[in-house]
Amino acid sequence: MASTLSRLGNWFNERAPGFMPMYRKHMTEYYAPKNFNLWYYFGSLALLVLVNQIITGIFLTMNYKTSAAEAFNSVEYIMRDVEWGWLIRYMHSTGASLFFVVVFLHMFRGIMYGSFKKPRELVWVLGMLIFLALMAEAFMGYVLPWGNMSFWGAKVIISLFGTIPFIGDTLVQWIMGDYLPADSTLNRFFALHVIALPLVLLLLVVLHLAALHEVGSNNPDGVDVKHGPKGNRWSPDKPTDAIPFHPYYTVKDSFGVGFFLMIAAFIIFFAPTFGGWFLEHDNFTPANNLVTPTHIKPSWYFTPFYAILRMIPSFLGTAVWGVLGMFGAILLLGLLPWIDRGEVRSVRYRGLGFRIGLAVLVISFLALGLVGAGVTAELIPVWFPGADVTTVENAFGRLMVLGYFGFFVFLFIYTHFGFEKTKPVPERVTTHD
Repeated sequence: MASTLSRLGNWFNERAPGFMPMYRKHMTEYYAPKNFNLWYYFGSLALLVLVNQIITGIFLTMNYKTSAAEAFNSVEYIMRDVEWGWLIRYMHSTGASLFFVVVFLHMFRGIMYGSFKKPRELVWVLGMLIFLALMAEAFMGYVLPWGNMSFWGAKVIISLFGTIPFIGDTLVQWIMGDYLPADSTLNRFFALHVIALPLVLLLLVVLHLAALHEVGSNNPDGVDVKHGPKGNRWSPDKPTDAIPFHPYYTVKDSFGVGFFLMIAAFIIFFAPTFGGWFLEHDNFTPANNLVTPTHIKPSWYFTPFYAILRMIPSFLGTAVWGVLGMFGAILLLGLLPWIDRGEVRSVRYRGLGFRIGLAVLVISFLALGLVGAGVTAELIPVWFPGADVTTVENAFGRLMVLGYFGFFVFLFIYTHFGFEKTKPVPERVTTHD
């Protein structure tokens, strides 16, 4: 068997001589810091979920109908009559939500440990482009089941472009292909969701990984691994305090994958709707342009940005400021390498102000998610009997908007004008055992 595999390997290498050097560069000879912790699982988990979404999406397209008259029924056909169709559909819908869970945690780790700082600015910007493409992909996929919330969600989100001066109304009709979401909307969203955006996502992921492997991975200490005369135990010319990605981190990531799959399987088999968070109850009824859901809201992973849109009031007779605020909230994340000029990367050694600011950012983001999902509107009458729900919700939501944007303003002033008092940073990563 060993001889046969060796001959096959030689045969392959003779015909694809560039494959093995590429494999070694990105796997066995890619040295990653040896002090990775729990937060470093989420990058590989995001790649895992991306593969799941592509594979399950392929099977779903085999029975889906891109027609306003048949789309909802085709999804019901998949759920009820296609062999294992219910499992494929729930793997895809649960995977969409879990994708954003791991991506949000992956982004938080990058902010916490300063992975956006020099020389990894390009890695961060490519990651933010992946995030934007993922949001577009998720929105278009959300419309395809053609439930009632899908229909009204599409109408509301696409109508946001109507706030653009002069060309807004024309742009809305051009995107929808009609005066209301209809067959043409489904057809173009299906094409973008199934073909165009997955190709963009895959290209950006490859570029993201390639850029990362050019500059090397960051670590919880935010300290670059050392290149010196001592080297490491494997080779004297390799980085100190670093180990080959394969097999060490591929084995470690396999443990994280196993644990993640158990959580995903529990949700798929026992709580696929996740109480209406992963699959809204209104989406189990067909789209109807005459019946508006009680509360129109997007999927949970869009709710923080939707809340920003809602909480910013109209000014000078236009609602464009809310739209600008919503997109600005994402743009500011992409500009972090230039907003934060702190000399220290990791939160472990940064000043107290940065830690408090990061906590405010997280709390504000989560609270905005609750506002956008309508949870606060349900809790206010319970916590504050007799209070005007709209007034209290607007006050709370606008405070959280200030907290979110305030983080970036504070970070710019805090780091550009030298107010940050940092702790001593170690010369080497602190885990050597």
